[in-house]
Amino acid sequence: MEGDRRAIAPASYLKLLGERVRDARARHGMTRRMLAHDSGISERYLAELESGRGNLSIALLRRLAVAIDVPVAELVSDEAPRPIEYTLLAERLRRLESAEIAEVSRLVAERFGDRTGRLNRIALIGLRGAGKSTLGLKLARHLGWPFIEMSREIEHEAGISVNEIFDLWGQAAYRRYERRALERILRTRNQLVLASGGGLVSATATFERLLDSCYTVWLVASPEEHWDRVIGQGDHRVENSGDSEALTDMRRILAQREALYGKADLRIDTSRKSEAQALKKLIAAIEKRRP
Repeated sequence: MEGDRRAIAPASYLKLLGERVRDARARHGMTRRMLAHDSGISERYLAELESGRGNLSIALLRRLAVAIDVPVAELVSDEAPRPIEYTLLAERLRRLESAEIAEVSRLVAERFGDRTGRLNRIALIGLRGAGKSTLGLKLARHLGWPFIEMSREIEHEAGISVNEIFDLWGQAAYRRYERRALERILRTRNQLVLASGGGLVSATATFERLLDSCYTVWLVASPEEHWDRVIGQGDHRVENSGDSEALTDMRRILAQREALYGKADLRIDTSRKSEAQALKKLIAAIEKRRP
């Protein structure tokens, strides 16, 4: 792997960097304008960066990192250094195949995870328009458990609306309040049905905590059905977006998050199903999987 990293030309590296920035933006459900607002970087520069024509200084930084044999991330990170055991473990994981890494993850979860009462906390994940709120509320009523909407809990944590969080501080602040809200929910609730935000999966630490503490269900449909449902709900976040561009963005977001959503314990496809049919399928699956 080290040899490959050294061999790539600066132009190719900048192209790869641009693709990674664009893909990461998609996973977080951010438009270029949103990222420009949150980062203080112009949309024009972000467009240049994502097209592979970013400032050459990042390539120089990469050359420096290669010269001293450390990852670029280690140079630019503002976090405290990790224990040496963490670094050695990360290097060992790099040598494993995907299936072997999945097995390691399972063993770690069984040995060190928070498995107490996990099946009594059900978390629904998926894109906007998946039916998390509607189906989640009805599932909770069926089980006789509390229903919790993550967005409302985030507002409670911040003391202001979700829109105000984004307007004042951006997505990074929203993710911090989301993590705090989740931790509070897990401390205070032994039984619940939780409708999470669509982008929670892009916050790695928060998503790992959710997977570890809740029985997760991915509600999935085609991008077109997701889009039609969002429009039908009168979602104000898409009022000013062109249908074609917004649908393209939704396809990109789903493509970038699919592997993350796929980590759920259960996958329920709600495509071409009425609300009643989707609920029946969800309840049957939950009752079958739970002891």
